[in-house]
Amino acid sequence: MVLFNMLTKVEHHPALSYAELPAFMEKLRHQQGPAARALEFTILTAARLGEARNATAQEIDHANKVWVVPPARMKARKEHRVPLSERAAEIAGQGGADYLFPGVRANTVDAMSMRRLLEKMGYGERASVHGFRSTFRDWAAERTATPREVCEQALAHTIGNAVEAAYRRGDLFDKRRRLMDAWAEYCSQPPVKRAGKVVPLRSA
Repeated sequence: MVLFNMLTKVEHHPALSYAELPAFMEKLRHQQGPAARALEFTILTAARLGEARNATAQEIDHANKVWVVPPARMKARKEHRVPLSERAAEIAGQGGADYLFPGVRANTVDAMSMRRLLEKMGYGERASVHGFRSTFRDWAAERTATPREVCEQALAHTIGNAVEAAYRRGDLFDKRRRLMDAWAEYCSQPPVKRAGKVVPLRSA
């Protein structure tokens, strides 16, 4: 039984509640430097840390507001298209000529600098970079009517059901764009409006 518990232990990353997010984002937007912009971009795209901090200018389709993450950087080793909200596209447009978020001693901003930023902002014990994916997922489930499969695709989660995986050919891109635009809008709300009503996001 002890062995079973050890094998099934799940690591939980500290995560803010979505109700706290607008206040956090307002504070984050006033922070300067690549680490701040990398963290903001990561949150707005609901991406994993490695996917976002290593993003390159060549991966951004500015005309269509799409970020194409190559298979090598994806956990499932499959290309992932990410619809960019206006603010996410703006951040991408302000990035470096090669890597969007260049580091001081390396090609890209390092993960530790993003963690130090959270500590500087007073969120070191309550939040983690990865935890913002949980914040996004909770918001999507509780404040929108978005189908589960769309939310999971936005997080680039692998389909667990073999039958469903075999039949799904698309990546639900248009529905995910509506979801990510709504997420960005929520993130930019004044903190006093953080407990807003449910967003329907019905299918076209």
